[in-house]
Amino acid sequence: MKILVVGSGGREHAIAWKLVQSERIQTVFVAPGNGGTALHPHLKTIPLSNPHALAEFAIQEKIDITVVGPEVPLAAGIVNIFRAKELKIFGPTKEAAQLESSKDFAKAFMQRHAIPTAEYQTFSDLSAAHAYIDLKGAPIVIKADGLAAGKGVVVAMSLDEAHGAVDMMLSDNSLGDAGARVVIEEFLAGEEASFIVMVDGKNILPLATSQDHKRLLDDDLGPNTGGMGAYSPAPIVTPQLHARVMREIIQPTVQGMAKDGIVFTGFLYAGLMIDDQGNPKTLEFNCRMGDPETQPIMARLKTDLVTVMEHAVNGTLDTIELEWDRRTAMGVVMAAAGYPDAPRKGDVISGIPAETTDCITFHAGTTVLDGRLITNGGRVLCVVGLGDTVKLAQKNAYETVEKIHFDGAQYRRDIGWRALNKKH
Repeated sequence: MKILVVGSGGREHAIAWKLVQSERIQTVFVAPGNGGTALHPHLKTIPLSNPHALAEFAIQEKIDITVVGPEVPLAAGIVNIFRAKELKIFGPTKEAAQLESSKDFAKAFMQRHAIPTAEYQTFSDLSAAHAYIDLKGAPIVIKADGLAAGKGVVVAMSLDEAHGAVDMMLSDNSLGDAGARVVIEEFLAGEEASFIVMVDGKNILPLATSQDHKRLLDDDLGPNTGGMGAYSPAPIVTPQLHARVMREIIQPTVQGMAKDGIVFTGFLYAGLMIDDQGNPKTLEFNCRMGDPETQPIMARLKTDLVTVMEHAVNGTLDTIELEWDRRTAMGVVMAAAGYPDAPRKGDVISGIPAETTDCITFHAGTTVLDGRLITNGGRVLCVVGLGDTVKLAQKNAYETVEKIHFDGAQYRRDIGWRALNKKH
């Protein structure tokens, strides 16, 4: 079989890495890929990112299945384009991807279908937004309505910070069209978890639970990022909570989309906040696997991913069960100097050890230039350690991180601290 993976990040490297392990694979293409996919002996990197060009490539190469990683091509309608040419592709249509590409769409959808989430209002008028903040007080959350590459959410702990965020999005136009409207919502306290499932339009197949670390610095300090590390499984998601999330959030979302006339296919990611009483609320939806959650999840998946993808595009996810490595997988992100505001590119990367059964290094913001591996984005690598305990997984990841070098490398030293505190 031939499979095309669309995207250039760590998530796509991890998906392609898993797919190419299948005995049924002839070729896995990654478009546009990164330094890690380019250096992998069994992956083929293709310098394409335009959805129409990718569809033509899929026809020429007789691609059996296309898997879409990132949000931008989904929001641009790549699934619609492929399906119009009768090509098999796993991902949501442009209409379904609004669950991620518009925060206002998602919040209105959740309200309409009684899916638990934070109270909110949407504004495009600056003075009305400021008045609402003064009325509600801090802490409060300000979100750009559109896609902002992980930079569109400000958790404001003070009124000054909240007003500043609204000015930045609505008045200064810092985020362009993405910030032309803002969603302002109540601050939810608790612990976050990532709940990711696969949906074939009707059937839902949950993936392993995971939890990521959004803030740049140890002790969850510093600015929000796209994610500085993640681990799987997430001890906070007990079997009881898992059943409740499926019943109260995931199933009503899939059914609600169908009721609204938008059949959902693809990965569905619910970012959850779980309060002290164990009640889950939905912070956001993504219409793709999370990054860096994908890397530990793929490291733990034992089932042939090619077979899973076949069921996904054929509408038969109800006939498959997933098998998981019992070990914990811990992913530590190594980010570029200047991340998240102004990541530096062009630093030479050295010291990445060969993959072992206990540790894999996935590439994200890397490229190969003149035979050298260099940094080419904010989050550069995600080092995944596996171990029988959280502590051992953490040890295996950090031992590898310390061998890798590039100038200005930033990483947290406490990935997994919540899981360690639960003594799992």
